[in-house]
Amino acid sequence: MTAELAGLAAALIATGLFAGLIAGLFGIGGGVVMVPAFYFVLGALGYEDGPRMHMAVGTSLAVIVATSLRSVSAHAKHGAVDFSILRTWVPWIVFGALVGGFVADIIPGRGLTGLFGFVALLLSAQFFFGRPDWQLASQMPGGAIRAGLGSFIGAMSSLLGIGGGVFGVTLMTLCGKSIRQAVATAAGFGVAIGVPGALSFVIWGLDEPGRTPTALGYVDGLGFLILAASAFFIAPIGAKLAHSMPETLLRRLFAIGLVATAFSLLREAFLGG
Repeated sequence: MTAELAGLAAALIATGLFAGLIAGLFGIGGGVVMVPAFYFVLGALGYEDGPRMHMAVGTSLAVIVATSLRSVSAHAKHGAVDFSILRTWVPWIVFGALVGGFVADIIPGRGLTGLFGFVALLLSAQFFFGRPDWQLASQMPGGAIRAGLGSFIGAMSSLLGIGGGVFGVTLMTLCGKSIRQAVATAAGFGVAIGVPGALSFVIWGLDEPGRTPTALGYVDGLGFLILAASAFFIAPIGAKLAHSMPETLLRRLFAIGLVATAFSLLREAFLGG
């Protein structure tokens, strides 16, 4: 048992370090790494499909709060964070995250991972083949469009246990923001998603059977501590790399990460046991 726990801790530390690097580099909160990694770790320990995806998502959302705070702080030192976007978009993102946490309790996790897999493939195509100057608008939308898109980003991100970067970076680049500024600003979306999202998963999972002994609702305490501590210290390194890379390379790497994530989730959604 001791060896098993040591192996689990080592796997979670490695996952947290990589998630922190991804969070700082791409502003996506690290959830694209943590959710599938923690999901498979729980499966290896014998936990059944029922609460497994929900615990992976809930724990990821809690960790994203720490990684996003660290990441956005590092990006802010480079002057790359557009705080006007955060001030006007965060209320709607928070609303969407609360809705997503509620919906996640009644929708099977496997269907949601399959949906995200398809969405991630579509988004990656824009970064692979879209021109850097290809825009749908010259500035971020306001009014009812902002409310709808912000709520959508919050809801989908909360449902899937990811930061807002997957959708936020794409939206901002299509609305005139550079990839570097979009990555930096989207890091702040993670806090707005993670706090209400994680609280929702705690509340809705309190009475569910089949969870880990250290779980509070759908958030696993041991997983949170290890993943958050590992990711927290490595996120600034990813942010530093983001500001030293050519912009075209950053776009391609972001797209490759989305493709890898998409195929991983699709395989699990349709072929998982």
